[in-house]
Amino acid sequence: MAGMEYLGNKPVAVLGGGATARGHAACTALAGREVRLYELPDFFDGLGCIAKNREIRVSGKQESLYGFKREGLAKIDVVTDDMRKAVEGAGIVIISFPAVGYRAFLEKLIPCLEDGMVIHFTTANFGSLLLRKMMREAGCSKKVIVGEWSSQPYGIRIKMAGGEQMPEVSVNYWAISLRGAALPMTDQDAFFASKEFVPSLDSVVHPVRGDTIADIGFSNVNPILHCPGTILGVGAMENWGVVYGENKYDFSIYSHAYCPSISRVQLALYREECAIAEAMGVGIQDFQEKAFFSRSNILGAEHMGEKFEVPFNEQYTLALGTGPFTIHNRYITEDIPVGCHIFSELAKKFGVDVPVIESMITLASVMTGTDFRKTGVTLEDLGISHMDRQMLNAYLREGVYSE
Repeated sequence: MAGMEYLGNKPVAVLGGGATARGHAACTALAGREVRLYELPDFFDGLGCIAKNREIRVSGKQESLYGFKREGLAKIDVVTDDMRKAVEGAGIVIISFPAVGYRAFLEKLIPCLEDGMVIHFTTANFGSLLLRKMMREAGCSKKVIVGEWSSQPYGIRIKMAGGEQMPEVSVNYWAISLRGAALPMTDQDAFFASKEFVPSLDSVVHPVRGDTIADIGFSNVNPILHCPGTILGVGAMENWGVVYGENKYDFSIYSHAYCPSISRVQLALYREECAIAEAMGVGIQDFQEKAFFSRSNILGAEHMGEKFEVPFNEQYTLALGTGPFTIHNRYITEDIPVGCHIFSELAKKFGVDVPVIESMITLASVMTGTDFRKTGVTLEDLGISHMDRQMLNAYLREGVYSE
């Protein structure tokens, strides 16, 4: 933590207006820190009464192995659609919105960056590569630290009543372990030291240092969990409130779709990611085969440790109602064009065969009527399409960027 203490006296800026961003902002306020919440002007009305009253309540089951909880009515210092008002003088900047919207936020953020800021991408989707690329293109030489985490520190949803959003977020669980890394790796120590000044990461008492931000992108469990679960469980999802006599909004892929056959697909997808990581010369989180074969799957250990398991012959009550409820959900519309499509491009570049990942992209494209191979994030978008293994590792590890 040496050298990072200055962050404790600076505001925290949270970029995004969805459940995860609201959670970060509320947690920061409840921990007694100054916090500012930013949403894009086009979506600012979606914050509802939060924009006027600047209050967000945190509630929920909040399961965690060590009993961590943070609940109550949080008063947000600033809620704005003006990026400069949000980030001016801030120390920590938390980026917490769907990866498909990164560019819209980052183009507004870059002119407001200040020396000493630490940017945390929560849920890794290679956003740090895009930010560094956009900074180069904008001629921005501000000395900032940029890093990513493999997942959000919680499972969280906006509470609804009668079809209306409430100024409240419900936390299902708190993570005890997340994997993180900085771009470049030479900033790793400072990035991990800055975690102590991010109140929404307080539950993460076992942070793990990943081997480059590519490792963190591969270790993001969402494409593994969400894509096979939603695509192969689509029959249960679309019929749940129709012929099964159930409430549509009680559905969960964990509770109602996961089964041994889907687990085998998830395991195969993970092994394809491992093969790409090996070809690139970077790390990836080590998941044991048995971890995939339960309702809680590889997610359960994040908040309850490696011994946690909800077997297929039991109901996973914590997941009830978490959806998705339509194929046009971020489980597909984010995790396919960002996660799976980037994996596909890296696999082609480094000569790895990934039939399961390719099948996910093909099926999702057909089901949604969107050609994700045309709309997906490319290596050119990230500024690394021209790099061989040696060049890429020099960039990821040392920050040496070769044109």
